[in-house]
Amino acid sequence: MAQNQLKKLLGVGFGIAVTIGGTIGTGILRKPGPIAEAVGSPLLIIAVWLIVGLYALVGSLSVIELGTMVPKAGGWYVYARRAFGNYVGFVIGISAWLGSVSAMAFGAAVMSEYLALLIPTLANYQKAVAIGVLVAFVGFHWLGVRSASRAQEVMSLLKAVGLLAFVILCFAVTPQTPVVVSTESVRTVAQGGVWLGVLSALQSVFYTYDGWHTAAYFTEEDVNPSRNLPRSMVSGVLLIIGIYILVNVALLYVLPVSTLAGSKLAAADAVQVLLGPGSAQVVTFLLMISILGIINAQMMFNPRVIFAMGRDGLFFPFVTYVNSGGTPAYAVVVTALTSVAMILTNTYNQLSDIATFFFVLCYASCFAALIRLRHTEPDLARPVRAWGYPFSTWSLLIASLAFLAGVVIGDFSSSLYAVGFIIVSYPIYRLVIRS
Repeated sequence: MAQNQLKKLLGVGFGIAVTIGGTIGTGILRKPGPIAEAVGSPLLIIAVWLIVGLYALVGSLSVIELGTMVPKAGGWYVYARRAFGNYVGFVIGISAWLGSVSAMAFGAAVMSEYLALLIPTLANYQKAVAIGVLVAFVGFHWLGVRSASRAQEVMSLLKAVGLLAFVILCFAVTPQTPVVVSTESVRTVAQGGVWLGVLSALQSVFYTYDGWHTAAYFTEEDVNPSRNLPRSMVSGVLLIIGIYILVNVALLYVLPVSTLAGSKLAAADAVQVLLGPGSAQVVTFLLMISILGIINAQMMFNPRVIFAMGRDGLFFPFVTYVNSGGTPAYAVVVTALTSVAMILTNTYNQLSDIATFFFVLCYASCFAALIRLRHTEPDLARPVRAWGYPFSTWSLLIASLAFLAGVVIGDFSSSLYAVGFIIVSYPIYRLVIRS
């Protein structure tokens, strides 16, 4: 018989694992080069990673209050709907879902590219391989939440251990290849202006930290969310900050800033300096583990958004089906099929361009929801209260809105598409309500 009730099977270990797995992807291995090119200073490089990490840490405290106050699956959607009503909830839910689904499609496509590097015969079948990766994850998740959560814990552990091993390698091994120092990147930074470079770097780092809130999607399935969510989110975010800072310090130890600034895959360049030509496959393997971990996390939390929306009458009702393993199975299929459609039509790249707009919009909606619910539902039980409220939450809301404005200014055309989607979403919303 069809069910629509998620099962309470998850705890602190999974919460930390899904926070790490849903956040740390390929960005930490790919972004240090462009960030070094943008700012040109080791101190500024570390500073931008710390600033965004602090934003995520303080932001997690606001999310913890909301997540323990309203322990329901769905993340941003649940808080926006509770605070601002069905339409705002619908917009935030669909925006968060589509942004993450496009990221999942992008991850599967990148995975197929790395597999082609290891197995050249797959180079002509990259779309098929990417789709195969998603289908395999659907089949695995159909087995149930318990196996999916255990896999997340294992992959997140491997990811963290791999990155820490890379850090140790950078400090412990004497370089075999002399480092070529370039002055071209330094001149580029000087001409571009430090502040513009910092703003560009912050945007790149912001995207790399996205996922710090992932544990909040699973409060309905947590055996004790009031106790476990604070531990999961704070521990997970602190670990992410630590890993990001250590990796950047290690890269700066091996590569001069001018060389780092010209690198498209800094970690691979550092490994080649340390171990010689041909060793970059080590980084390729680490990238693949990172991608698998983040796809697994996305395949878990994305479907829970439309599951929650379907339960509230804001999405097709069939997505509320939960199988015997506790998986919202049809929501998983719809999510995967949407990613497959993006891969087949090559639209995931365009959607990824506006994903940052959607992500920051969701952050802002969360902080605004907390402020509103403090006024409209002051007597609602709050097992955990946001530290530093109202200053901390208002500061984060203002910072999110400022960053959102920066995204619009920096990529006006993509932002227009995002705003257009929000406008078009209203008649879609009305159609769903009537159906």
